[in-house]
Amino acid sequence: MVKFWESEHTFNHPWSHVSSGHWRKYPNPYNPAVIATDIVEREVTNNGVLNTTRLLSTEFSMPRWVKNMFGSTTINALEHSSVDPSHKKLSLVSKNITFCNLVSIKETITYTEDPQDSSRTIMNQQAEISVPSMTFMEKTLADSIAKNSKKGKEAMEWVINTISAEFTESS
Repeated sequence: MVKFWESEHTFNHPWSHVSSGHWRKYPNPYNPAVIATDIVEREVTNNGVLNTTRLLSTEFSMPRWVKNMFGSTTINALEHSSVDPSHKKLSLVSKNITFCNLVSIKETITYTEDPQDSSRTIMNQQAEISVPSMTFMEKTLADSIAKNSKKGKEAMEWVINTISAEFTESS
């Protein structure tokens, strides 16, 4: 199932300030989950467009069983950005690369100068959320149940043997 979400916001700041702020967005007190941003690749094209790929790492508070099941609560995403200063447009596309077999999130954000007022910037934000299939989760849970079932049988054998030994000693 795919879920779409969309939003638009106008910043009362010029595009140059908003686009500069993008590079200094993390860390910030409003989203402490983002623990690292690393530039993976960067190039400037012949027409002056800056293309960048960054790795964003987040650490979310999750129940212990989630951490035990998946081994980590760190979620990584790749962010591809394109800054076109001549058209005053900054475009970002982010996609999770961790747990993508369970859930896929693709976020697209575009910052453009307001055509009616150059002192303002329009942000368009879209998200596409997809849960491809519960097959992986079902298999993981079935494997876990099978493993625990074996332990449960061994535990019952131990308990029964212990009771039998106690019964034999008291007779």
